[in-house]
Amino acid sequence: MKRILIFLLLLSLAAGAAAEGVSLRTVSCFAGADAAAIAYAELLRAYEEQTGNVVEDDSATSDENWKAQVLNDFAVGNEPDVLFFFACSADSAPILRRMVPIAEINAAYPDLHLPESDILREADGAVYAIPARPYYEGLFVNTDLFERYGLPLPDTWEHLEQAVAGFAAAGIVPIAVSLSDIPHYLAECAVLACAAPEEYAARPADFDSVPAGWLEGMALIRRLDEMGAFPADAQNTSEAVTSQLFRDKKAAMQFDGSWFANTIPESGMDTTVVMPVPSRCGAGGTVIGGVSMGFYLTRRAWDDPDRRDAAVQLLAWLAAPENAARLGAEQTSGRLRASAEALVTGADQMLGPLQDAMNKDAREMWLLECVPAVAEGRMAPEECWRRVMALAPFEE
Repeated sequence: MKRILIFLLLLSLAAGAAAEGVSLRTVSCFAGADAAAIAYAELLRAYEEQTGNVVEDDSATSDENWKAQVLNDFAVGNEPDVLFFFACSADSAPILRRMVPIAEINAAYPDLHLPESDILREADGAVYAIPARPYYEGLFVNTDLFERYGLPLPDTWEHLEQAVAGFAAAGIVPIAVSLSDIPHYLAECAVLACAAPEEYAARPADFDSVPAGWLEGMALIRRLDEMGAFPADAQNTSEAVTSQLFRDKKAAMQFDGSWFANTIPESGMDTTVVMPVPSRCGAGGTVIGGVSMGFYLTRRAWDDPDRRDAAVQLLAWLAAPENAARLGAEQTSGRLRASAEALVTGADQMLGPLQDAMNKDAREMWLLECVPAVAEGRMAPEECWRRVMALAPFEE
């Protein structure tokens, strides 16, 4: 019934569009190995067939290059009409003035009743994005490799280090990661393993205020590297290559987000689980996660009378509850799905990623310069955080 009502609303808006249809452009991260990429393409095709409009989709896999391209497009006036992007973070702050608040859309199109989710309310009090993808971060584990080599699952930090030593001796990559490409999840989880919740959630103003757990987390990355935890070419390879090592059962563990679960082949869903990051300081119970992304409508589309109706149609269609659920749902089953549900329901609290609160320059300094250097021993944890804090990462 909801699907019928959504189509009726779309058709009522379509009456205002040109007979030959309107051309729109979208950008999202529903691409590549993301299992929701297929659902997203199907939703765009359904919209085109129902309305007669045409959608040019420039979606790509989410990484630092993708974020930078989105922000660069806005800087030069080449933003899309509908965007799926980060919200309530340093990434969204620079582009909000080019977005339309959901309240403004609802005032002009009251029949749509687009949701204003408090979880995505920005510092100015407005909601600009409609959420479509909740997430978590954790430790993905190939349980069959642990069984084969007689190692306990990494439910404590002691067991994780035992696994690192055992797999390294057996010629299996203990932890799949690219230090030069996407070391983000390793860095976040290493800090979480060493920091109490209040430390992880801190937003210090200078180096002297940096929590001890942040320093210990970076030192932990160096310790893991010295133990042989990472691929031999971790400093030079890509995340696509290292993630494939995990999927091919050539690596035992990987720190990653819930989107990674969608890339696990169906044949591996009963031999793969995701576990909470084991705590090294004894706190535990905290999981990185929440809702950090949503669909936006840009001012560029809103201010164009020839395209406004069509763009609002597309936003409403993609953000409709049943369609958003298709894009946000994990395409998993078996032990993998059960473990993910246990991870989320068993969390005492969920905190947003540290990197999401940082400005772009500080985030890139931490993840792309400091993490690889600290892992190799070319930079001390103290120097890492001095460099990051010198860029005022949390100032608005």
